[in-house]
Amino acid sequence: MCLILFAYGQSKDYPLIVISNRDEFYARPTRSAHWWEDSSDTFGGRDLEAQGTWMGVNRQGRFAAVTNVRELGQNQLSQRSRGDLTREFLTGSESVSQFLAKITSRQDDYAGFNLLIGDGNQLWSYSNRQPSIQKLTPGFHGVSNGLFGEPGPKLTSGIKALEQTLFGGADDDALIEIMASRQQAPDALLPTTGMPLEKERQLSSRFVQLPDYGTRASTLIKFSNQSTVSFTEQTFNPETNQKTRINETFSIQS
Repeated sequence: MCLILFAYGQSKDYPLIVISNRDEFYARPTRSAHWWEDSSDTFGGRDLEAQGTWMGVNRQGRFAAVTNVRELGQNQLSQRSRGDLTREFLTGSESVSQFLAKITSRQDDYAGFNLLIGDGNQLWSYSNRQPSIQKLTPGFHGVSNGLFGEPGPKLTSGIKALEQTLFGGADDDALIEIMASRQQAPDALLPTTGMPLEKERQLSSRFVQLPDYGTRASTLIKFSNQSTVSFTEQTFNPETNQKTRINETFSIQS
């Protein structure tokens, strides 16, 4: 996943609203959001290659999402898939502090990652390339393939769009539409990561579409103050441009 935007404590009805795009190689086998057969309280998409997930929720109100940290020219071989981080939190029963303590002890087993997790009461972030656990405060936040707090053109514009859309009283379709923008950033705002300029331009839009890689799903998750979770996933077929939408709403169990 390459872009996560979220409003935390900014809506009287929805303490947490998350919108995201998952960017991935089209050839990587994936299953759309569903209730997992091997963990029946967990809902989310599944990476069928490593059996992890980029984002998910469960009936106990746990939430987890992960992005990779872009590190061109570095060895990306690792013992564990980054999708294991989210899978383990969603299917486990450890507290956030217990889980993060376990992850920090083996952070070098993974390529660079940004992890966002919540337990229904608090929201935390952690990166093995920025080793400090952060308890997030209410506000509009986001993370892409840089570090937490590191500005980027689609991150900055996306957070602004989320704020404007939410305060404008827009519906779920409008929130998901934020992630559909294909507007590329001006060259002056592009990061310098070692990629060719044209590819840097193509990756600067919120919705990415390259010949073999791009946005495969946009997701909206809303945690309500009535202890319900709504999960909307819109997937894309890069060959036909066909969109498929999945909607699921459930109550959080105490």
